[in-house]
Amino acid sequence: MSVDRDRLVSLRREFHRFPEPAWREFRTTARIVEELHRIGVDDLYVGADLLAGDRMGLPEESEMHRWFDAARREGVDEDTLDRLEGGFTGALAVLHMGEGPTVGLRVDIDGLPRAESEESDHAPASEGFRAETDAMHACGHDAHITFGLGTIEAIKESEFEGTLKVVFQPAEEVVGGGKPVAESGLLDDCDYLLAAHVGLDHPTGEVVAGIDGFLAVHHFAATFTGEPAHAGANPGDGRNANQALAAAVTNLYAIPRHQDGRTTVNAGVVRGGSATNIIPEEASVEGEVRGETTELMEYMRDRAERVIESAATMHACEVDVDTVGGAPSAVSDDEIIDVVESVAGGVEGVDSVLRTDALGGSEDATYLMQRVQDNGGKACYVGIGTDHPGGHHTATFDVDEDSLPIGVSVLSESILRLAAEH
Repeated sequence: MSVDRDRLVSLRREFHRFPEPAWREFRTTARIVEELHRIGVDDLYVGADLLAGDRMGLPEESEMHRWFDAARREGVDEDTLDRLEGGFTGALAVLHMGEGPTVGLRVDIDGLPRAESEESDHAPASEGFRAETDAMHACGHDAHITFGLGTIEAIKESEFEGTLKVVFQPAEEVVGGGKPVAESGLLDDCDYLLAAHVGLDHPTGEVVAGIDGFLAVHHFAATFTGEPAHAGANPGDGRNANQALAAAVTNLYAIPRHQDGRTTVNAGVVRGGSATNIIPEEASVEGEVRGETTELMEYMRDRAERVIESAATMHACEVDVDTVGGAPSAVSDDEIIDVVESVAGGVEGVDSVLRTDALGGSEDATYLMQRVQDNGGKACYVGIGTDHPGGHHTATFDVDEDSLPIGVSVLSESILRLAAEH
């Protein structure tokens, strides 16, 4: 199967130049839709048509509007933009190509809210495709979008028999998009589902046929409310929200780890107070817990909530605790791993194939994987290696563009083999 490397590089660099964070992927979705129309897909679900239930990790409305307006200034198609208003981003494309199984592919599309390196040895900066927004594709989702578009194009030109569904999922970085996409039911008829990620500390030319070791994750935000007072004249009249916050943070890290597997906790963002002479009336913490299994994550979640509520009670404050994101654990199915392992060994540019490896982090593709598996299908998470200077989520992260045709070939040829052997 021939793959146009230059075309893939051009697409990837365009998406790299205009990264957008979770639920703000307005220009990104519109360009994906434009490319899908060019390719000529049979069905296309956009925005709200793709999402059901609550969306987790939504930004403030002012932030949403800022990115929406920026997309409009970039000349995004107005009809498409109207369908995305309110942060209903993402798309799902369908090809109907005769009798056969339904195969799904999930790729994620959001960037991270961080600045990209301007150093001369950073290829996007030196070659003119550094991010032009105040976000960055620091985890390779620009490559993932390219995998999705390239795979659709390759399958459309192939002798595939069956139905292909490709999901361009929003909001992975806040583990917020997978659940509403799963709950849409649009993947319930999938016999097979592939998800893919580039890099993950595997070099260009290496493919991981089936990644496991997903940590289930729960993101939370807790806001403590007390009573303000003059810190010098009337300290006893106040109820100090910062004291409740401090007690909560300290005791979150004191939660006993579980003997059945890996468990973690992190208080990532803490805020509180307004001046040195005011008893703080409001304070907040944003954090997460993870577990090697969904049950272990729930163990940590329940204890974290108890710690937070007890800290508020201890200091006579009120507290509101909200879930802002999350994802379960998942396992890749051997039936698909066998196919990917066999196919990858014959793809040009691949010099190493690992059957499995552990992710060691979290991913909301697990919602989609579990949904397909619960409906009798098989699912698998594939790793496409790429040499990347800087780790994931850093200012110097980049993708070796030689991995783009490898990814498209591995995914499209695996889809063809799954259909043929169904």
